[in-house]
Amino acid sequence: MPDEPIPSERFVSEPIVPVGGSFSTSAMATGEPGLPMRFEWRGAEYEVARIIEKWKTTGDCRSGSDERYVRKHWYRIATTDGTEMKIYFERQPRPGRDKRRRWWLATVSREESKEHKPDRPHIGNGPEPILGISPLS
Repeated sequence: MPDEPIPSERFVSEPIVPVGGSFSTSAMATGEPGLPMRFEWRGAEYEVARIIEKWKTTGDCRSGSDERYVRKHWYRIATTDGTEMKIYFERQPRPGRDKRRRWWLATVSREESKEHKPDRPHIGNGPEPILGISPLS
């Protein structure tokens, strides 16, 4: 019986940098953020192959009324290299955050076989590489 792939998802919570001119303008016309079709993370550029799923999270009004507001626009995407990522856009950056950093990478996933073994084990005090992507030095 062949090994069945099992998903491997890692929490990241790091900003991504959209590549200029790669935004989805059709989404912007409906009041949603324009998903960047290309972005940089940890010094590498990624390209969106497809949107797997999208949703919004809401929160209570911060001034005390009963209204609810969209806080984040979420996207589960597949990149051209086969990586699956969950990214989100913050409608209003949290206090203390750089207001220009509105796009964030939440998780990175890929499917691994049950027999998958890393090329080399992680040794040392630094962060563990995420799905074969080495952290920047």
